Amino acid sequence: MRISLFFCTLAIFHIANAQSISGRIHGNNANGWWNYFGDHPIGETKWGLHLEGQWRRSNVLTNWQQLLVRPAVNYSLHPNIMFTAGYGYIATSRYGEFPVGVPFPEHRFFQQMQVTNKIGRVSMAHRYRLEQRELGELSVAPNGDRTVTRWRHENRFRYMYRVMIPIKGRIGLALYDEIFVNFGKNVANNVFDQNRAYAAITYALPKKSRLEIGFMEQTLQQRSGRVIENNHTLMVSIFSTLAIGNRKD
Repeated sequence: MRISLFFCTLAIFHIANAQSISGRIHGNNANGWWNYFGDHPIGETKWGLHLEGQWRRSNVLTNWQQLLVRPAVNYSLHPNIMFTAGYGYIATSRYGEFPVGVPFPEHRFFQQMQVTNKIGRVSMAHRYRLEQRELGELSVAPNGDRTVTRWRHENRFRYMYRVMIPIKGRIGLALYDEIFVNFGKNVANNVFDQNRAYAAITYALPKKSRLEIGFMEQTLQQRSGRVIENNHTLMVSIFSTLAIGNRKD
């Protein structure tokens, strides 16, 4: 709990700092993220597969923001402790009031630990994630062809605190806050990368799945440190924990 309070305090401090420094430019964008998150145990083993896809759109639906595909392997050390390691491919497009100069690809490797617990009917999760990011820097030829001239390496740490609260029957409430911190020699102006605050209504579906429809307020500092994006984001997500193979529950 002390760790959670520390990171929440750190998130508030950095957001306030980002808002207050003179010379910063603020852009407001309306986005829509359409997601699938699957954590699928393999039979009676401690192993499982994480399958994830995110179709991120600007102007809620009409234009590309990002495409993200993230497969991974899970290992359950304990019913309440799960380790994950995997890879993500992310394609970022030009979007919003202050878009990037050129769309760019990213290869991302990550390792994480998730710790869960319950107090009464309320479920809580702490997720700690370390990422190694390879960001493509592109040049544009006169004919419009784009070529990756080099890959810039960055490291990032993420911490999420999530709460699930049952309301009635199949309906519940999901809340989380997640802070992102960049580090390493290639990070200069945006040690604070972003913060995501989220609230959603959940609905339990058959076959160990659920639907979440909610809102995320993303405060993102661009690499230059000069532009702050306030991304008001509709989130529609399907979550599944359906097992692969035979499993006794």
